[in-house]
Amino acid sequence: QLHLVESGGGRVQPGGSLRLSCSASGFTLDDYAIGWFRQAPGKEREGVLCISRSNRIPNYSDSAKGRFTISHDFAKNTVVLQMNSLQPEDTATYYCAAQGYRQGLCMLGESYYDDWGQGTQVTVSS
Repeated sequence: QLHLVESGGGRVQPGGSLRLSCSASGFTLDDYAIGWFRQAPGKEREGVLCISRSNRIPNYSDSAKGRFTISHDFAKNTVVLQMNSLQPEDTATYYCAAQGYRQGLCMLGESYYDDWGQGTQVTVSS
């Protein structure tokens, strides 16, 4: 079982950027599909963006298109969620999740993933 750790959260003004990282000790994240999810207070957790295992093809939610990107930092064995043009509605706890055996395009549903991190808080406010 992977122990995933998210980092990079914080407070940013509207229009600003944040870079979140997902790391795991003892495992090569490139062997896994990695998804980023978020949960705002009073709302259900939603899939934001994921990167597929093997072919590394991303899958974007509508909220992420044009603003967020996902990539591997192979030197650090992390998966990075780069978030630009952040808005107050992006305020949430962000989680990364991993899945290590399904092929094909990664999915943005929670049930696709087996291992989860504890989350990092992102607050967008002026």
